[in-house]
Amino acid sequence: MKELVEQIARALVDQPDKVQVREVVGEQTTVLELRVATEDLGKVIGKQGKTARAMRTLLAAAGMKVRKRFVLEILE
Repeated sequence: MKELVEQIARALVDQPDKVQVREVVGEQTTVLELRVATEDLGKVIGKQGKTARAMRTLLAAAGMKVRKRFVLEILE
């Protein structure tokens, strides 16, 4: 899942080398922390949060297959 988020984020931003995804594993939930360059933050979030919502939907759908819950946090 970490690689999925990383690939999507790299495709969206102008500075793909600054994309970082950190995985914090819990018992039932895994938190994926996404960091991008400050000027690329708006591209990852999208208008009215639509891009971020779409990424979270993809994570939820992929998580259903492995029966685990994934949460995406976009950090500054």
